[in-house]
Amino acid sequence: MIGVWEIVAIVFVIVLLVGGKKIPELMKGVGKGVKSFKEGLNGIEEDVKRSGTSPKDSADSGAKDGASGDKTAE
Repeated sequence: MIGVWEIVAIVFVIVLLVGGKKIPELMKGVGKGVKSFKEGLNGIEEDVKRSGTSPKDSADSGAKDGASGDKTAE
């Protein structure tokens, strides 16, 4: 588990590498990235709810369809 001193050391290294003035800009970019990621996940969940199937069910049915299609092609 990460302790307090490890976090302090990591923050110190980040300040040295990036600079104190750039940290707010860096955190703003990270926040936008996290927000975009969450919006993408919500979009996927809505698509799954609309279709009425789980992603695992969709993958299984796709694999079965592909396997049966190969047998008829031979």
